Amino acid sequence: MISRRHFLIITGGAAAAMTHNLFATDKVPTMLDHLLLGCSDLDEGIAFVEQHTGVRPAMGGVHPGRGTRNALLALGPLRYLEVIAPDPQQKGITWRGPLAGLNQLAVPALIWWVAHTSDIVGLAERWKKAGVAFSGPTPGSRARPDGKMLHWQSLAPDDNRGGLLPFFIQWGADTVHPSVDAPTGCTLESFAVVTPEAASLTAEFQKLGIDAAVESGKPAHLRARITGPKGTLALGE
Repeated sequence: MISRRHFLIITGGAAAAMTHNLFATDKVPTMLDHLLLGCSDLDEGIAFVEQHTGVRPAMGGVHPGRGTRNALLALGPLRYLEVIAPDPQQKGITWRGPLAGLNQLAVPALIWWVAHTSDIVGLAERWKKAGVAFSGPTPGSRARPDGKMLHWQSLAPDDNRGGLLPFFIQWGADTVHPSVDAPTGCTLESFAVVTPEAASLTAEFQKLGIDAAVESGKPAHLRARITGPKGTLALGE
């Protein structure tokens, strides 16, 4: 069951709080499943992460029909970083939403985030009752390099505010979570959503049942700190 918690807003450098039920003291949302680090070239993205953390993401696989491929890095239990880039073997793909412009990124950047749920059908019903426009649940799959298939269902709000709002994922019962066998050694120390419309986004988070910190700032972006044996990868700071 998705909890509704307090969402912290920091405005003008002063800590101001809008209470809902409880203060969200966690630096990382409890429901965070993975982060999407977009890059124009997957090999360069892998090298970028390894250079800063000391751990090299492992090849994950391709997304047939979606024009992308990825590499993965565990960030702790049931959390991971997905380095995602265009798949040169798939031609004529038009990316939309947070993936738009993926092949034009000069440097790797956080472009989206994903939250997990164990009841995606129930979540869809709650969104419907709340008047949220969304797509899904939509089935998805990809083959790992060893040939094993991963299966999931996803649910996404129609307006994701440029990647500030996550899509939700429910992994298949027969699927091992990607964090289990991805390279380890790194930890996600903090995560926040930064926007000049903090109050509005906080209200949207509460409506969708999202337990993430919202900070006031420009431009709108995602912020995260990942620590590894070699150092810290600060994204969006």
